[in-house]
Amino acid sequence: MRRTGVVTLLGAVLVTGACAAPRTTTPSPIAEPVPLTTTPVTTTKTTPPPAPPCAIATGACVSLAQRQAWLLRDGRVVRGPVPAGFGPPDQATPAGSFHVVWKDREHRSSQYGTDMPNSVFFAAGGIAFHAGPLDAPSHGCVHLTDGDAAAFFTGLNVGDAVQVL
Repeated sequence: MRRTGVVTLLGAVLVTGACAAPRTTTPSPIAEPVPLTTTPVTTTKTTPPPAPPCAIATGACVSLAQRQAWLLRDGRVVRGPVPAGFGPPDQATPAGSFHVVWKDREHRSSQYGTDMPNSVFFAAGGIAFHAGPLDAPSHGCVHLTDGDAAAFFTGLNVGDAVQVL
């Protein structure tokens, strides 16, 4: 019994000693909840891109006035509007309704000696969609960026409609 009493007494001293030790840190206060601020929800109204002005369902639509082009498939815009460059008044891009006549991925103009990547020919005189600088006049062709010219080349088939307004 004596032994049990010593262990109990010793345990009580250890527990008491641990509890009686001076605190070296002060307890942190309980944080008060931060009031939630309400920010009004703003909705951004996005203007839809302009619809193509052409009356075709499959093919390409070009707006000379807007300096834009669209690629259409089954009545849906699949690319566009995209920026487009045209010929100057003395070599104007012809307006009208046409059809894709032929395509050449790596065409070089025999008349002007210039490269015409991703050419899609649609009008007499070698008029085509192709990659070219948007800020430099063409010789009547429709200049598109490299990516847009590649998309028009892939998306247009021989016989597809092309309308230039």
